[in-house]
Amino acid sequence: MKIPLYHIDAFTDQLFRGNPAAVCPLEDWPEDIILQKIATENNLSETAFFVKTEDHYKLRWFTPKIEVDLCGHGTLASAFVIFTYISSEIEKINFHTKSGVLTVEKQNDLISMDFPSRKPEPVDCPPELSEGLGYNPTETLKARDYYAVFDNPDMIISIKPDFNVLERLETLGICITAKGNDVDFVSRFFAPRAGILEDPVTGSAHSSLIPFWAERLNKKTLHALQMSERGGELFCQDLGDRVVIAGKARTYSIGVIQI
Repeated sequence: MKIPLYHIDAFTDQLFRGNPAAVCPLEDWPEDIILQKIATENNLSETAFFVKTEDHYKLRWFTPKIEVDLCGHGTLASAFVIFTYISSEIEKINFHTKSGVLTVEKQNDLISMDFPSRKPEPVDCPPELSEGLGYNPTETLKARDYYAVFDNPDMIISIKPDFNVLERLETLGICITAKGNDVDFVSRFFAPRAGILEDPVTGSAHSSLIPFWAERLNKKTLHALQMSERGGELFCQDLGDRVVIAGKARTYSIGVIQI
């Protein structure tokens, strides 16, 4: 079996920035164990697999350890591959996923994704969260992930997590966030239970960050920065029960997996 492999840097227009994703177009689905082994071998935060079915694509995402229900940069990277290398004449894609239908469109130099809104709710701060971050957040919220809110973006940069402690939290990930200076809000994202210590840019986390910051800042259109070492830029809109997450992408390499 030969499977095409595209290595795409997502949420950036510069190589070696943003979040790298592996994208594998498939003719049909192999066993799940094969998909997981490929993702483990790739050792990127996400490997995306898709199969074309009539007028849409079925899309799945795997970390080196598990399959996940939603992935922003893997979706953006998959759409970029389709728009650039497979069907350059189209401008809209419907991905059928574990999180429902995700519509992705070309908008000039941006790829715009329509995602479900997952507004986080206030919760008590678990002891492992403050211990693992080394600080007590100003606010703690939870949706799929924990969200720790801090007072300024300098705190977001300075935090050095204890991943052994954070891994004890029974949630996929931990996101830290603050109001930005030059952008509307900033964040970082950690997912040690999924085999990802720090994710460079996390589109799925913005399904919760967007409704939170839209309400907090009283604005519907938001500019966000994920402050990982690689960094990533996101252009966001709050639509109520949906959010729009847009970004750019670049190709790093193209190859073939031989199984």
